Amino acid sequence: MLLDAAVPEGAATGPGGAGALRLLIVTDAWHPQVNGVVRTLATIAGRLRVQGDAVEVIGPDRFRTLPLPSYPEIRLALRPRRALAAMVDAFRPSAVHIATEGPLGWAMRALCRRRGWPFTTSFHTKFPDYLEARIGLPPRFAWSVLRRFHEAGRGTFAATPSLRGELAARGFTQLRPWTRGVDLDLFRPAPREDWPLPRPVFLYAGRVAVEKNIEAFLTLDLPGSKVVVGDGPQREALARRFPAVHFAGWRQGEALARAYAGADAFVFPSRTDTFGLVMLEAMACGTPVAAFPVTGPLDVIPGSGAGVLDEDLRRAALAALDCDRAACRRHAERYSWEVCAADFRCQLVPMR
Repeated sequence: MLLDAAVPEGAATGPGGAGALRLLIVTDAWHPQVNGVVRTLATIAGRLRVQGDAVEVIGPDRFRTLPLPSYPEIRLALRPRRALAAMVDAFRPSAVHIATEGPLGWAMRALCRRRGWPFTTSFHTKFPDYLEARIGLPPRFAWSVLRRFHEAGRGTFAATPSLRGELAARGFTQLRPWTRGVDLDLFRPAPREDWPLPRPVFLYAGRVAVEKNIEAFLTLDLPGSKVVVGDGPQREALARRFPAVHFAGWRQGEALARAYAGADAFVFPSRTDTFGLVMLEAMACGTPVAAFPVTGPLDVIPGSGAGVLDEDLRRAALAALDCDRAACRRHAERYSWEVCAADFRCQLVPMR
């Protein structure tokens, strides 16, 4: 996809243009977590290294950690400032990108501000909506905290026009477009999982957590079978409530690609995701998407022939069965990691 804004003055211009970067990415979302943020950052780091940049990713795996309350598989760095500063000094970055707003993100933000270093950020998660869904916290306070975090930098990368529009309406002033990509060699229409279940098979893949709105999918009156690929704090409760649903657990790599390809439709019930990388993965496997008309799906699906958006998710899921699977693959081919990595790099702000 094309950028919808000009490259900012002083931004990196690409390998061979501005010379190799020593890029530091600081993120609270990193291995062994399994999610779209981790997949995106890991892929970008790998692509930039191949192109000649030195890329260091500092995540919670390098610190003492505590589990996130109600979400123990996500661990947060405990008092990271001193150790983080030592790692930063050892690497000697020429550009800094802070990917998340957790303890590591705030610690790196503080370090950059003390030293007068420019940095960029990216907006991956609507935490205000998540906190409202999980604990009933009114979103206004959380949005003010996020705005304060990101506005201290020199640019906030956001994936879609609708997300950038929402953030601008909430007072974010330094928004920069950064799309997403999909591994077209891994995610492909064959081989396909031969699910031993009545057809059609409707699939969800991702975290099994309240903010993903999975119940909106599981409660639908649909023919055939429902499959959930993934894990998370809601899995056990949902498996008890919906015994007819097949919970397949986490899958990665080829096993995940086969799961997508073997489904007749992919149902994406989230109303809070900022993009929805799983939609691209499903489409690359030839599987059409059914979703609500919200941020993410609104920017990816309309006019593609690769899925159906409707406030009636059941109607969208049934209509998606009639989509051309070849059209799904063709649409996914518009989203390459090469373009995603180039967009990311050209908008970094190197130190002078």
